[in-house]
Amino acid sequence: MRARHVAVIGTGYVGLTTGACLASLGHTVVCADTDRAKIQRLREGRVGILEPGLADLVADGTAAGRLTWATGTGAVFAPAARPVELVFLCVPTPMGAGGLADLGILEAVVDEIRLLVPAGCVVVTKSTVPVGTAERLTQLLDRPDVAVVSNPEFLREGTAVQDFLHPDRIVVGSDRREAAEQVAGLYARLGAPTVLTDSASAELVKYAANCFLAMKLSYVNAVAELCDRVGADIVDVTEGMGHDRRIGQEFLSPGPGWGGSCLPKDTSALLQLADSADFEFRLVRAAIDTNIRQHKRMVDKIRVAVTGRQAGSLSKVRLALLGLTFKAGTDDLRDSPALAVAALLRQAGAEVIAFDPAVPPAGEQAARLPFAVAGDAYQAADGADAVVVLTEWPEFRHLDWARLAGTLRTRAVVDTRNLLDPAVLVRAGLTWTGLGRPVRSALPEEEAPEAVSSPAPVGAHP
Repeated sequence: MRARHVAVIGTGYVGLTTGACLASLGHTVVCADTDRAKIQRLREGRVGILEPGLADLVADGTAAGRLTWATGTGAVFAPAARPVELVFLCVPTPMGAGGLADLGILEAVVDEIRLLVPAGCVVVTKSTVPVGTAERLTQLLDRPDVAVVSNPEFLREGTAVQDFLHPDRIVVGSDRREAAEQVAGLYARLGAPTVLTDSASAELVKYAANCFLAMKLSYVNAVAELCDRVGADIVDVTEGMGHDRRIGQEFLSPGPGWGGSCLPKDTSALLQLADSADFEFRLVRAAIDTNIRQHKRMVDKIRVAVTGRQAGSLSKVRLALLGLTFKAGTDDLRDSPALAVAALLRQAGAEVIAFDPAVPPAGEQAARLPFAVAGDAYQAADGADAVVVLTEWPEFRHLDWARLAGTLRTRAVVDTRNLLDPAVLVRAGLTWTGLGRPVRSALPEEEAPEAVSSPAPVGAHP
């Protein structure tokens, strides 16, 4: 593998992971961002992203001189700098009007670097972009001596470094084969299967993959609801499904819905693409509708657990919510199903107080929330009518549930992730309600011994 000189524009989640990991593979990388304060923090080794292993890679790359930092895109093309061979565009492409990705920031960057990119350089789109973007950027660059290549990322928050360095596949798309092979060569040390294709196909791969995962999650949530209605156990059902190699074990854990920075945006974008091609993509539409319905179904479960009636009122009911991020291992609240459920609970008149290990009460994220955030689970549960688990943080399994039971007015726990061991909660004097599993009722108070926490298996859920 030949070491290359790479520029990464944008030091957000994707850009910083890309830059740090490429440097760890032996390439010389300069990361640029318009946020001067962020660049200064990175120079000092301060990484503001909760991602295992990322801070270590940043520190190692900086110390070795393979990872440097620049304020503004122009700085990476300074005359004194070594000529850049590849430029990775890792800037936000948020959901715009009608669900389409907003390419405003991306196009502005391309316009800014158009005359700065050296001849023979390759411009690589790492951001998730609609089909046809590579062609559009080629027109904006108007540089026949510069190739545009699509190289979509498949990083999961919480395991991004692992995903980058141990990928299932590398996808590279361009109408210029030599440029595509040059990008693929950056990853040669990883030994991953590589798909070389045209730019439109590469761009569609990212959307097609994420929408398939969204459909799989919506499917298992629907199966869990069916289990509730017919008396089956979703844990046994999904175990039986998952041993089928055509299906696999991952993404078979029911939950309060899927969210995060990718799936909601990408499902909407694929629907827009289908509409523009005069194709009604009913499967994706159904997955989105099922996901929205899942938020409401969680509220119904909470209503029954607290009041005993499907039509029971949640007015002035106090609920302790455990977990706010869209999944464990990250501090990301974007399109979190936990927040969607919290909003519906508040609309129903409930008072909510939450705890999340990644959302400190005095932090900026907590300040923007319309409800209180506690410093720990016990503070959140004090005087509550019920506890609702909304994010699958492993530490919730090891709480002192007997202590929590003593502070609750209604000894009910609604576990929307099937995270907890029902036997532990029953021994603590609590009633456990999960998804697609029988309700486990508390023993009479005089029979409830001191509880000890124990781990329970939990599957992958984005």
